[in-house]
Amino acid sequence: MQTVLRKMGNSTGIILPKALLGELGMTTGQAVDLRVEDGSIVATPLKTDVREGWAAGAQAIADDVDSEAEAWLQVPHQDDDTLTW
Repeated sequence: MQTVLRKMGNSTGIILPKALLGELGMTTGQAVDLRVEDGSIVATPLKTDVREGWAAGAQAIADDVDSEAEAWLQVPHQDDDTLTW
């Protein structure tokens, strides 16, 4: 399959046919990593879920409560009894 390099503002772009994107499992607007490898341009899809791993990270922080931090959690705050959460 052949295509032509095209001027896009101050850059040059390649139009990828929909069939080629589908074969690669890529979609329009997807972030890719570009690199040159043995004289060829290689485009590798990047993870699209930017929040991947956040739940595990939050749980690790919650699990890392030491005795001093635990003691501070027990200190009452002014007007605690009137606050509604």
